[in-house]
Amino acid sequence: MKTLGVYTKDFSLYHDIIKALKKRNIAYVSLASLDDPPRRIGVILTSEKELREISTRKKVAADAYDSIDHAIDLALQKLTGKELYSKIFIGVDPGERPGVAIVCDDILLQKIQVEGPEQVALEIKRFLRCYPSKETYIRVGHGSIINRNRIINSLIPLQVSIEIVDETRTTPTQQKRRSIRDSEAAAAIALLSGGRVQSILPIETSRGAIKNIQKQSRQVSEGRFTISEETALRVLTGELSLLEAIEKEEKTRPKCL
Repeated sequence: MKTLGVYTKDFSLYHDIIKALKKRNIAYVSLASLDDPPRRIGVILTSEKELREISTRKKVAADAYDSIDHAIDLALQKLTGKELYSKIFIGVDPGERPGVAIVCDDILLQKIQVEGPEQVALEIKRFLRCYPSKETYIRVGHGSIINRNRIINSLIPLQVSIEIVDETRTTPTQQKRRSIRDSEAAAAIALLSGGRVQSILPIETSRGAIKNIQKQSRQVSEGRFTISEETALRVLTGELSLLEAIEKEEKTRPKCL
């Protein structure tokens, strides 16, 4: 399979591209010049200013889109050479930091871990823009019920078929890092069929779940304070992210003289 090439004299942009590629574990080749690039290079990521220097048609200006990840997605799309896929399956391993994977016509194109349930819909919107398909299915693992339902409710407005699947035995060996396990579980979930989601799902909170959010707020704030039960409930229902809740309560705390 062809590989992505990276060519730009903009050091800051180069650093951002390489950081994003490494985070997503995407193979690439750094190009010091455009003279006689290796045959395995299928698409070149560059800057908008340097785009004209590259003769090949398959090139993407990484700084011309809303994010580096968006540009990388477009480059991967060009790399496959497909304008339209027959079927796309997007798998989600729910949790506090969900894993997300996309399988296009039986090819695993991406597997990533995102920072929170609210981030899943943003990533999937990006997938839908970059990978057009005749049929698209989103499959979410059945575990972590509160996070699962929050994720599903945020995906319903996308008007894409959503299924809840049995994620038993999808989690790989514990020897791997958590981020890798979650993204690999998402890839396995993408390939499983499940029950179709028909409507908004209830967010059933419990005192234990609220206490767990408060515990997380103490950890994230490095022990400086704990968010209130009311704010923790808003985090559980997806109204606020944990970081937003911490920032909100920190602003309202009385200043020490």
